[in-house]
Amino acid sequence: MTSLEAMMAQNSVSRSNKIGPEERLAAIEALKTKELDVLVVGGGIVGTGAALDAVTRGLSTGLLEARDWASGTSSRSSKLVHGGIRYLEQLDFGLVREALIERGLLLQRIAPHLVKPVRFLYPLTKPVWERFYIGAGMFLYDIFSYSGGRPPGVPHHRHLSKRQIQRSIPSLAANAFTGGLTYYDAQVDDARYVSSVARTASFYGAHVASRVRVEGFLKVGQRVVGVTAHDLQTGETFEIRAKQVVNATGVWTDDTQALVGERGQFKVRASKGVHLLVPRDRFQSTMGMILRTEKSVLFVIPWGRHWIIGTTDTDWNLDKAHPAATAADIDYILEHVNQVLAVPLTREDVEGVYAGLRPLLAGESDQTSKLSREHIVTHSVPGLVVVAGGKWTTYRIMAKDAIDAAADALDGRIPPSTTQDIALLGAEGYQAAWNKRGKIARAFGVHKVRIEHLLNRYGVLTDELLDLIRHRPELAEPLPGADDYLQAEVVYAASHEGALHLEDVLARRTRISIEAWDRGVSAAPIAAALMADVLGWDEERTEREVQNYLKRVAAERASQEQPDDASADRVRLEAPDVASVTE
Repeated sequence: MTSLEAMMAQNSVSRSNKIGPEERLAAIEALKTKELDVLVVGGGIVGTGAALDAVTRGLSTGLLEARDWASGTSSRSSKLVHGGIRYLEQLDFGLVREALIERGLLLQRIAPHLVKPVRFLYPLTKPVWERFYIGAGMFLYDIFSYSGGRPPGVPHHRHLSKRQIQRSIPSLAANAFTGGLTYYDAQVDDARYVSSVARTASFYGAHVASRVRVEGFLKVGQRVVGVTAHDLQTGETFEIRAKQVVNATGVWTDDTQALVGERGQFKVRASKGVHLLVPRDRFQSTMGMILRTEKSVLFVIPWGRHWIIGTTDTDWNLDKAHPAATAADIDYILEHVNQVLAVPLTREDVEGVYAGLRPLLAGESDQTSKLSREHIVTHSVPGLVVVAGGKWTTYRIMAKDAIDAAADALDGRIPPSTTQDIALLGAEGYQAAWNKRGKIARAFGVHKVRIEHLLNRYGVLTDELLDLIRHRPELAEPLPGADDYLQAEVVYAASHEGALHLEDVLARRTRISIEAWDRGVSAAPIAAALMADVLGWDEERTEREVQNYLKRVAAERASQEQPDDASADRVRLEAPDVASVTE
């Protein structure tokens, strides 16, 4: 922090690198009492990005999320920051180039602690012509990645022979390929990234609050001048005034627009994508893979001690908050990945499952895999900007375009977006901290792998977790059934990262709900007790949080045994939503 930043932090209650319970209350009080320049509705990747974009232009900014940060689509992606190599085949060169430029920016400037290069194999099954065809596409991919005026941050593609592939991926079936190409993209813990963007927006002065649901829009004539908001933690309903409101609610866009009483100019269609997690030792490989299917592509992505395998691409018209994976979805993924593995995977190998919804702009085709990944920004009614569609990777461009539209309607000259130069909290000085990780580990008497884990999740903010451990050495112990995560991370999630419920920690601040064999059942009581100390829960509330989480796990497991979407949705909804538990 510079001396100027330090001075501003001391003089403003909203400028804090925490978004804990006290900061949330302060933000809500500020939202009640002042008219904002911009209020953003939706705490996913685009909404948090829009809030950061607005506040760093000097606009007074608010940000509301009805549930937890990234609790919808933004925590259930393929966890890739990528150009979308398959869009080259659709000749969508502009989208690919834009995404690749953003990939380089995220890797090298905005969040090097959270976004990491990952190597993929594209196996070839046809001789000569396929190598030429795919190689030409990857050459174009590399060229586009250099077109943003900075190096791409990852190596260029390479051609491999069949023998080279067999050495790199011994678990591939010998008859599954004739050769291959390797290329690089990047990956990210999507939920952690979103909460980091919300935190960074708060640091720059935005008033951010999760678990606050917008239940209506305030209008003067035809103009939107604010919202009616409901604090789900306290039950209080209040009004927030804003010169411009930005609707960034993803697959909920149509529902949010309906609150305005105006017919939307476009529709957002939800496409369900299912992913499986299997242990890393189930097959040997030094890289991930991208496989073609009859409908789309299938990724096999290295993820710590696991592989993420997905995704599906099917229409979804049921509950948007809790999309459910079916037995058919799981079997589809296993069937296709097993076509290239020497030893097939079974249902018993599947450690975790998650389903997310892509917000696709409807109208171009009946097939969801063909719908546009472009985004749209429109002033649907005066005072209300709507942003929808797009890809996770290009969130910053979507946010910029949305705030550009809002700024055009505000009085005075509004500065242009600066987010291409603004690193997320924890990023500045990350490389220096990484280079000192051995010394840090020795100083705190912990294994270097633990420090690496923390640095790749918190960047230089790792100091704050180590301070917790210094004062409470027992927090250096791992959580039961989730050895990768320390107890200090639970405390920190509640005190600094806006986690208000047990589910927030186990499903999003950590990824225990999809990475642990028991999906966090054994970690839940310990984590709830740690959160209780921070959030002031009594024994009854603590037990209710645990029971609610256990019901969620049981409902998800049961839904994944169902044959179709309707059955899976019905079973999944047997577990109460966390908001309804505390209302």
